[in-house]
Parts: sequence; C-alpha cells; structure tokens
Amino acid sequence: METLDQLLAKYDFDALATAGYHLALRVGFAFPEYQRNSLPQDWVEMYTRDGLMIFDPIIHWVYDNSGHTRWSAIANRDERKVLTTAATFGLRYGAAISVMHDDTPGLRSFGSFARTDREFEDGELELLSHAVDELHHALSPARALTKAEIEALEMLASGLMLKQIAHELDISESAVKLRLTNARSKLGARTNTQAVGQAKGYGWI
Repeated sequence: METLDQLLAKYDFDALATAGYHLALRVGFAFPEYQRNSLPQDWVEMYTRDGLMIFDPIIHWVYDNSGHTRWSAIANRDERKVLTTAATFGLRYGAAISVMHDDTPGLRSFGSFARTDREFEDGELELLSHAVDELHHALSPARALTKAEIEALEMLASGLMLKQIAHELDISESAVKLRLTNARSKLGARTNTQAVGQAKGYGWI
C-alpha cells in the first residue's frame, strides 16, 4: 500500500489546483489527522480573521454530502458572498470533494481545490475524488493501540481524572500517564482530548 507522501506526490495537487487547495484528512472529533493548505496566504488570513468558515458554502457542502461538485454548483447558497470574495484573490473556479465511509465511522476527509483560469473538467473531478478517497484510507494508524492504552483512553473519555484511573486500574498515576503518552504518540495526537476523539473515530472506544 502506498504511503501518504507517495500518494501526495502521485496526484500532484499543485498541478491540478493551480490557484491552491485545502486538504483535510480524517476529520473526526476535533482536528484533522492531516491537513495541507496552499491557498493564498492573504486569503487564509482574511478567511480566519473574519470567521468565514461558518458561512462558507463549500464547508457546508462537504459536511452535508459525499462525492464531488464544482463551486459554481453551490454558489447560490453563498449568502455572505464568500466565493465572490475568494475570486478577488484569484480563486475563481473550484472543486469540492468529500469522502466518508462506513468502515471509518465519524471520520470525513475533504478537499477544496481552486483554479484561476477555468472550471475543473469531469475527469479532473473524478481524479480528485479518487485521490482524496485513497488518502482517506492511506492515513490509518501505523500501530494499533494496546488494550491497556485503549482502556486508559476509554476511562478518560468517561470523565475520570488520572488519579481516579490509576485507582481503578490499581496502577500508579505515572503508569497511566505513560499509557496515554504512548497512545498520543501512536495516533499523532497533540492532546489527550484529541487522542480520545481519534480513538472514538476508529471505533476503539
């Protein structure tokens, strides 16, 4: 099976999305497990500063659908003119891709791809959709968690504090911390909360 880096090189999104793209893979409880944003920095800063995400018809579409579409097909939902504003930054034509499968419940991958010169062709939409689908499946945990690590995450998810978990398992608090540290490392999570969310997404807890 090809690695994430091999797939990213294989599909060369920069060549297809000549104005930039935003790719978010396996978005679960709170954070994507991987994301890349090559959209113009000025646009990204404005988008973030003005909180445009909650009005963005592309984001609404990817969370309501699976498959692919052109931005122009959802432009009539853009009451706050997010896409009109994006066009002033050269993001005039775009494609939205959304992937979600029954074997990865609670995890969605999506991409927003932009061009300045023309609409994406049907074949390019199919290629982008296939690429995001492959990347969605390629980004799985390299190592499964141990039973002890899952148990610690499950107890943390239930609202127990570290001291309580240690008492319940009859181990030291430092041993609990080690299990959680190992779980975060395997999942690539920055926090225990993120690790819990990812473990839930994988159906482990």
